[in-house]
Amino acid sequence: MAESHVSDELWEEFHAVVNMTSRELADWMVVEASDGGTAVAPDSPELEVGEQVVQILGKRRTDLTPDDIDTMRHVVEQVRTVRGDEPEPEAYDDDVRRMLMSFGHDPLKPAEA
Repeated sequence: MAESHVSDELWEEFHAVVNMTSRELADWMVVEASDGGTAVAPDSPELEVGEQVVQILGKRRTDLTPDDIDTMRHVVEQVRTVRGDEPEPEAYDDDVRRMLMSFGHDPLKPAEA
């Protein structure tokens, strides 16, 4: 049996901050990349991270690579920096919301109990 190198804490934190499904994130990125008037450019680092998040969400824990784990840490760090540890749904301005959604976190979505 393959062993995962991702800690339980990171695994849980990542799945707590990434509150969009892979389908929701992929659909949002298509819309965001095709909308020329948005704050997030189609070739932006945020959308690149979003693509990596979609791939991570489609993997089993044991299939994660070291790059996947680095991306997971980055996403958790970025979302926690903006949102804090226990965020309530909040609208934010468009630029911040779009950046968070590029990481798979919809700040308007209520936390699941």
